Amino acid sequence: MDLGLTGRVVLVVGGAGFIGSAIVRRATDEGATVVVASRHAREGIALDARDEHSVAAGIDRVIEEHGRLDAVVVTAAPAAQTLDPSLSHHPSQVAEAVDAKALSFLRIANAAIPGMRSAGYGRIVGLSGQNAFLTGNIAGAVRNAAMNVIAKNLADELAGSGITVNTVNPGSVTEDPRPEVGLARGGESSPTQIANLVAFLISPLSALSGESIAIGHRVRGVL
Repeated sequence: MDLGLTGRVVLVVGGAGFIGSAIVRRATDEGATVVVASRHAREGIALDARDEHSVAAGIDRVIEEHGRLDAVVVTAAPAAQTLDPSLSHHPSQVAEAVDAKALSFLRIANAAIPGMRSAGYGRIVGLSGQNAFLTGNIAGAVRNAAMNVIAKNLADELAGSGITVNTVNPGSVTEDPRPEVGLARGGESSPTQIANLVAFLISPLSALSGESIAIGHRVRGVL
């Protein structure tokens, strides 16, 4: 299926990472012009998602160099393993986690939206996680739930504008996902599977907006 991404300009923030690099490959294979952004750019552009000025400069550079920005995918965030379980309830770690993931997503979306509004078209996708649906780690749950809530609010504000906003919520991510799904656990997914879903969401074929889509089995036993 042709996803209609040929000639589209796609910015992948965190595009050098485990999931981000798979998204870059998939979008490139579909004919998109893909710009990789990261804090320490070896290729692509330097962009610190926690710095509003860096975000604005990065978005401006993409538009200056390519004349347009059709889609933004935000995968950049500290790994869940970097959160200290002994501090999961501590306000400072919760605030840090939210800033590094959910608010970084918001900064990038806010910077991209004006140009997309002018064009009457845009696709914004954030990589959240199924910890949003679980208790047991406040920092991990809140940072993902906050991203989902932010995306839904943006999607509703942008309804009818031609811009869609969605999040993708993986459970555990591995190159070789197992089919088994334990009780109170999410199903595993691979970077390639995530990239396939994201490629559809950033394509003009997708009319979805305001959705938080679990990939792999959504947490078993949780509504």
